Amino acid sequence: MIKVFKFGGASVKDADGVKNLIKVLNETGNNNKLIVVSAMGKTTNALEVVVKDYLESAKVPDSLEIVKDYHRNIIEGLFHSDQAPVWFRIETLFTELENFLEHNKSTQYDFVYDQIVSYGELISTTIVSEYLNFQNIPTNWLDARDLIKTDNTYRDAQVDWNSTQERIQATVDPKKLNIIQGFIASDPNNFTTTLGREGSDYSAAIMAYCLNAENVTIWKDVPGVLNADPRFFSKAQLLNKISYEEAIELAFYGASVIHPKTLQPLQRKEIPLFVRSFLNPSEEGTAVSKGKTIHPEIPCFIVKKDQVLISLSSLDFSFMVEENISEIFRLFHQYQMKVDLIQNSAISFRVCVDNRFNHLEDLIQHLKARFKVSYKTGVSLYTIRHFSQQAIDELEKDKNVLLKQLTQNTVQLVTEN
Repeated sequence: MIKVFKFGGASVKDADGVKNLIKVLNETGNNNKLIVVSAMGKTTNALEVVVKDYLESAKVPDSLEIVKDYHRNIIEGLFHSDQAPVWFRIETLFTELENFLEHNKSTQYDFVYDQIVSYGELISTTIVSEYLNFQNIPTNWLDARDLIKTDNTYRDAQVDWNSTQERIQATVDPKKLNIIQGFIASDPNNFTTTLGREGSDYSAAIMAYCLNAENVTIWKDVPGVLNADPRFFSKAQLLNKISYEEAIELAFYGASVIHPKTLQPLQRKEIPLFVRSFLNPSEEGTAVSKGKTIHPEIPCFIVKKDQVLISLSSLDFSFMVEENISEIFRLFHQYQMKVDLIQNSAISFRVCVDNRFNHLEDLIQHLKARFKVSYKTGVSLYTIRHFSQQAIDELEKDKNVLLKQLTQNTVQLVTEN
């Protein structure tokens, strides 16, 4: 059976990272694998600058040169000759991108975003594939846009599972070392789409589901799934085992190690997911599978920064009943707001949302037509799964809590800091 490996941007951020990928493969075996690779380092962020500059100037922006130089430096650190085939393939990709920038007529941000940002993954997989070939490890490079088909919801595309499964099963040779891009796909008109930020994990799950893979391994720069993000919490601990259900809960609340969409297809076929360190590939990391909720049983802390707390009430102080609430959620859907927390009373409705598509001002104006509205931007949403009173007390210390909600296994706090 084929195994699916996913390498994120941090694992291939430079020439040494690409070389380390080979060490991981040497330790785990090269055959019967499909490798999903993200854009290198912070390339997606750099290409987002290209998108911004392009839409402001309607010409090929100078910021594209930064992306070119970054990848050229990586290539120079991997290959001995400027005549290596990788140079031609990468320059061809940059020429394709420049042709799009020169001839595109669309001003729709989400469409333009997907057509440009997708080149990060196309370039990274090309470099990785060519380097493996250069090291006498034959690879089968695949274009994810030929295999994963979606609707045309650019930047957050929905998978057409029937078409995708047919294409993947007809194309992927499980006996080879296959390399494919994460994050990207295509719509019925063959325009490039993307699966949402951090969607490369989801790409790995899609491939695993369609190929009935033995397992999926996500290689990270952390030992596995931790009970807290070490950037924001001290003394983070490794979780050795997590059930699918618990991992989905953690992902839903915003745990950054596993993409929220990744787990559902794996759970449906009970395909185990491993999260392991590419720096220490011999360590077992975290196993996500059917079984015990979480081990060890300790509180898990999640924080989402730069959220928006919106407070609503009816203009005539009438009850916030089903009709009002359904209208509110219709608008959240229309303006692509992810709802992370809800609290309502008889005459008020408070919600914490993620303004990831920058539609907040339009949403607020629309809401003000029917409701009394106040909102606060830049708040933080903290979630503790399997909380204890001590964990709550430590989290609340020195924070101004704007909203607090407890359920049986979860407490959520919205704070100003």
